[in-house]
Amino acid sequence: MTSTSAPTRQAPVRLTQYAHGGGCACKIPPGELEEVVAGLTAAPLAGGDTPLLVGLATGDDAAVVTHRGTALVCTADFFTPVVDDPYDWGRIAAANALSDVYAMGGRPVLAVNLLGWPRDRLPFDLAREVLRGGLDIATEAGCHVGGGHSVDDPEPKYGMAVTGLADPGRLLRNDAGRPGLPLSLTKPLGVGVLNNRHKATGERFEQAVATMTALNRDAAEAALAAGAACATDVTGFGFLGHLHKLARASGVTAVVDTAAVPYLEGAREAVRDGYVSGGTRRNLEWVAPHTDFGDTDEDTRLLLADAQTSGGLLVAGEVPGAPVVGELVPRGTHSIVLRRRGCGAGR
Repeated sequence: MTSTSAPTRQAPVRLTQYAHGGGCACKIPPGELEEVVAGLTAAPLAGGDTPLLVGLATGDDAAVVTHRGTALVCTADFFTPVVDDPYDWGRIAAANALSDVYAMGGRPVLAVNLLGWPRDRLPFDLAREVLRGGLDIATEAGCHVGGGHSVDDPEPKYGMAVTGLADPGRLLRNDAGRPGLPLSLTKPLGVGVLNNRHKATGERFEQAVATMTALNRDAAEAALAAGAACATDVTGFGFLGHLHKLARASGVTAVVDTAAVPYLEGAREAVRDGYVSGGTRRNLEWVAPHTDFGDTDEDTRLLLADAQTSGGLLVAGEVPGAPVVGELVPRGTHSIVLRRRGCGAGR
């Protein structure tokens, strides 16, 4: 007798299950990384006509050289899957890589793909979707994609190496903060805990995908138009980690109004339910000696340290449409002070 049962449908591939971590939460912890790269600075090149303007010294978002009056901004970023959908992962990874150029005040002009793929475990049609997502975001940014490099890798990884152009006199640097400047944050926090929940449960969070795939182009242009000279983007080291690096490089203290910091819908619930990555906890451990937490509760501390992927810009200055979340003040005992509005800044 002929069977009339429906054919079995193959379950969709969950890319996040092929990685030990996800997104920028996979970054090497900031303290360990700083120890590794300490002292790895080259002497000025003899006869070089492209002087290094921004390098390792302050841990900025990208390297910058100048050539014939133009700043060349160079960066690379890649990571394991942060979402299960391959096209969305490609879009997120590309937006994240391009963000480093925007965080320096530049305009990305050329990118090359960086792809690691477990060719014996995952079909290449998924890799094609990843690359298609990256190409679409780069096209949206007006940035060429000129090929790239791939390797057979036990874990899937994707990102881009990006080159951009900028005015060397109008860079956004993390060492240019000054007392009296407000702090603006152009995207809400919380994608890390939502991505961790997605990996554990398969739940899809459209609000997280939307913010991760949004380019920081408009925010960078608005910051430059407002006269800002200091900024960084908020990615794997979390809001507190990147703010600590900015305050340390600028020789100031950052006072944060915790009540003014925006979060994605569902982020607090994700923390409450325990979807906190190891990267987030390492971020909090790293910044703790440099932070006056005041009476900030543990869940808020974790959200402020949440390892972001393709987060927004943190700008020393007012950016139209972005909330002001604090201010820079003269350097005190700590590089960061957390207070609720009306509780007094203190240092």
